[in-house]
Amino acid sequence: MADEKRAAGPKGLAGLRPLFAMLAPWRARVVVAFAAMLVSAAMVLVIGEGLRRVIDEGFARGRADLLDATLATLVALIAVLGVVTFVRVYNVYWVGARFTADLRIRVFGHLLSLEPAWFEGTRTGDTVSRLTADVTLIESVIGGTLLYSLRMVFTLAGCGAMLVATSVKLALIALACLPLVVLPIGLLGLKVRRLSRAVQDRVADVSAQVDEALHEVRTVQAYGHEDHDRAAFRARADAVFAASAKRALVLSSLIAAVIVLAFGAVGLLLWVGARDVFAGRLTAGELTAFIFYAIIVANAVFVLSEAWGELQRAAGASERLLEILAARPAIAAPAAPEAMPVPARGEVRFESVRFHYPSRPETPALEDFTLSVSPGEVVALVGPSGAGKSTVFQLLLRFHDPSSGVVRIDGVDAKGADPRALRSRIALVPQEPVIFAASLADNVRYGRPEAGEDEVREACRLAHCLEFAERLPQGLATPLGERGVKLSGGQRQRVAIARAILADRAILLLDEATSALDAESERAVQLALASLMKGRATLVIAHRLATVKSADRIVVMDHGRVVATGTHAALAAEGGLYARLAALQFAAPAESTTP
Repeated sequence: MADEKRAAGPKGLAGLRPLFAMLAPWRARVVVAFAAMLVSAAMVLVIGEGLRRVIDEGFARGRADLLDATLATLVALIAVLGVVTFVRVYNVYWVGARFTADLRIRVFGHLLSLEPAWFEGTRTGDTVSRLTADVTLIESVIGGTLLYSLRMVFTLAGCGAMLVATSVKLALIALACLPLVVLPIGLLGLKVRRLSRAVQDRVADVSAQVDEALHEVRTVQAYGHEDHDRAAFRARADAVFAASAKRALVLSSLIAAVIVLAFGAVGLLLWVGARDVFAGRLTAGELTAFIFYAIIVANAVFVLSEAWGELQRAAGASERLLEILAARPAIAAPAAPEAMPVPARGEVRFESVRFHYPSRPETPALEDFTLSVSPGEVVALVGPSGAGKSTVFQLLLRFHDPSSGVVRIDGVDAKGADPRALRSRIALVPQEPVIFAASLADNVRYGRPEAGEDEVREACRLAHCLEFAERLPQGLATPLGERGVKLSGGQRQRVAIARAILADRAILLLDEATSALDAESERAVQLALASLMKGRATLVIAHRLATVKSADRIVVMDHGRVVATGTHAALAAEGGLYARLAALQFAAPAESTTP
């Protein structure tokens, strides 16, 4: 999958072109910066001409009045250049910062639109690296290097014209030296881009390991895996260093070659020009102006060589970002989505559904699966691991689409509906509760962001969260830490239940929702859930059969199929898979005997 994604984006500097379209809303500032850039480039040329006049008309003729007037004009021009430079630099950096924010917003928003299956083939650390480090590289180009490079191009062109106007002979010598400077830029610049992409990929490897190790630090320490992880991290960090060192070698070679060749050419021009002054073919002022322009040209070539390397690095980063933006969601709203009926009824139907996970195409997760759940009905899905129970939830939430058959919610084919409209009718309490690095209240409010404090408190009361929330330092306003690290497993589960209670949706999905609770809390939450289930279609995944004995209907699944349906009593009496599971869980433990 990584190779497919890599192939999706444009290559080379062309990779930056699609990003320039994001500058359109800020074109006015770009135009101002561009105009200031042109003015500052032109003023550099004027300053060179001023130097010629100071020497030829001031010093050479011994006229103090002309010298004073020319120097005063130069000072005024330099002051104006300072103002123009302020306007240019401020607008360039403003546009760069705004562009960076817009790009991050766009990429993050696009990531949220991708189906969960897309993330199964990626590493979180790699994705985060693209959103942070890669965007920063592009910011350095958009917020400075690009316009600065354009300024150097215009300056280079203007100074080139002035060189010809001052001395055709010296200009031809400078032109002859130009390929010796440009050739290393082209050859080494391409290599810099390839190496920059390699560095970014190695940095992503480091980010991925940091993300995994720090998120799962308890498991790392519990298994004494610290030394192994340190060694693995050291290897990845050394790989970053090796790639960076190789890039630094090529880049420094590029810059050193440009410096030697460019300023060597200036030295040659100075030697030839001095002899022309001695011969009377050139004035001292003209030689001074020529050398001034030649130094500006050499500096411009040097700056452009650095900018070329930076552009290559940014091009590598843009490839990685555009690979994300090029990924099209497999689950998306159709062009004309079918409207969901209002009010929501809470009706679920699976009609001869067949489904394979993309990673396991040879084994169906669901096979000829048919099920209907009426509003207000509580249906429990039971069966061994791998029977397809969680897949039912995945299809209901439209994280995947069935290979064949139809999933309907309130009579609407899930494929024909807007996924967000469909999901807005479903509340989920997963087996592994998801807690965000926010306050307890905000975690509960995640189910309905507009809910008031009283509604949040009531949902917490029904889920029995208040009993531990009141012991927290800031009550409901207490931050829970990353992934709810400050709470126990049972407390995290109750927060997830409070979130579902507050969401107040027509369909309720409970995936072992009370599995982490102690007996007393479980009974209290079951009572709360019982009142919540009234008038709602409720699907419950349960491994502990005691939690679903009172369900209206129990659906027994095995190998993706429905093998039996009925009440607890009926299923236990008729034998089969459910009876065997019930016998294992409800049988009295055998009495131990002593030898």
